[in-house]
Amino acid sequence: MKAERGLKFILTGLFLFWSSSVQAQQGFPSFADLAEKLTPSVVNISTVHQQDENAETGENAFSSPNPAIDRFFNQKGNNQTALGSGFIISEDGYIITNNHVIDQAEEITVTLSDNGTETARLVGVDPKTDLALIKIDTKKKLTPAVLGDSDKIRVGDWVLAIGNPFGLGGSVTAGIVSAKSRDIEAGPYDNFIQTDASINQGSSGGPMFDMNGEVIGINSAIFSTTGGSMGIGFAIPVNLAKWVVEQLKNKGEVKRGWIGIKIQPNTPEIADSLGISANQGVVVSGVTEQGPAQKAGLQAGDIVLSFNRQPIDNTKNLSRLIAETKIGTPAPIEIWRSGQKQTLTVPIELMPEETPLSAAKETASDAAETPDNGESLNIIGFTVKEISPELAERYKLAPSTSGVVVTDILPNSDASRKGIKIGDIIVKIDKRNIIGESAFHEYVNDARRENNRPVLLAIQGQEALHFVAVKLMSHD
Repeated sequence: MKAERGLKFILTGLFLFWSSSVQAQQGFPSFADLAEKLTPSVVNISTVHQQDENAETGENAFSSPNPAIDRFFNQKGNNQTALGSGFIISEDGYIITNNHVIDQAEEITVTLSDNGTETARLVGVDPKTDLALIKIDTKKKLTPAVLGDSDKIRVGDWVLAIGNPFGLGGSVTAGIVSAKSRDIEAGPYDNFIQTDASINQGSSGGPMFDMNGEVIGINSAIFSTTGGSMGIGFAIPVNLAKWVVEQLKNKGEVKRGWIGIKIQPNTPEIADSLGISANQGVVVSGVTEQGPAQKAGLQAGDIVLSFNRQPIDNTKNLSRLIAETKIGTPAPIEIWRSGQKQTLTVPIELMPEETPLSAAKETASDAAETPDNGESLNIIGFTVKEISPELAERYKLAPSTSGVVVTDILPNSDASRKGIKIGDIIVKIDKRNIIGESAFHEYVNDARRENNRPVLLAIQGQEALHFVAVKLMSHD
């Protein structure tokens, strides 16, 4: 009897497990109909080009600055064979893929869903967004994918990724949107969709679909320490791709707008020193001499709150909005300066090949008597000296360099924690130019008298100006 009761418990447990499994399967979506409908729009891409003896080879040839972020293709032999994915966007044969899939290709072959092959020609590429447009000419009836709206997707939404992993052919994986607006340091306009849908070697350039069967992203990279999928993949938002593809289709290249500014995030320390919320805008850290922004009146230290009536919350967002604004048109730019909002109008110019930034230079004067530097060490956490020929030679400074040089720093100070180091050039405090050591100490003492408020330092780096808000040392 005991054995019989035990058997009943086991059978009951198995039945309950089976019932819950059935219920789970019934509640879990099937992607079969959607996958069958979408697969004909997806193509496999193979390219051949001669091996560059000086080029990096292997699957990490398209790595981002983060060693765990990889854009994949496969390579074989002296004639490199790169395998990737793409998707048809028009009945006359236009196909979107990644730039790194067809980069330097001598031949591009497209394999359609019926396993037929077509030779493709390159229409144009945009390395800054890792997008490329190719075209095939065929008498076959093609099934173009529908481009959706990537701004409407939400974290947690289901997505399908279709591609050519490891050269196996069309494969479907499912997952969810894990995050939006990811910056993986792959380019100046990073705004990736993150997903846990499996993306592997050969999947690059393939589409990411929403549950309406519309493309909302282009699979481009993964985060991996092993070379395989670890559940963190990245797709380029289709809304970014639409603008790029339209330019490639019409012009064969991408022409971007430009106003000539260097920007950095608005940190709580910088915001506190300027009397504004840290959640607002981005900081202008430099302007190009005689560039559109300078002509419009923008200055280093301004906070950009909105551009062309679009609110700004990060640097990549502002860069993208400027780049996508029609060249030759004026655009309103709202800024925060001296405790109040202002609106300027800046003309949009064509982005030049190189956009060097130079900070305004002023002649330093050493006529004033310099106070004891030891007091500065105890107040702000570092000491400075005026730029002498000896210091200029020691720190390899240009003859026109103005400001003061950091000569000593306290290891436990806020300045040290913010990355200020010996040899840095301080050119401004609270947007006031530093003309000698006396001016530096005067401005620091002003902040000390005002309840030890933080000071906003403009530091001239090797490439451009950047701002750091530093707290003064507290004294009992």
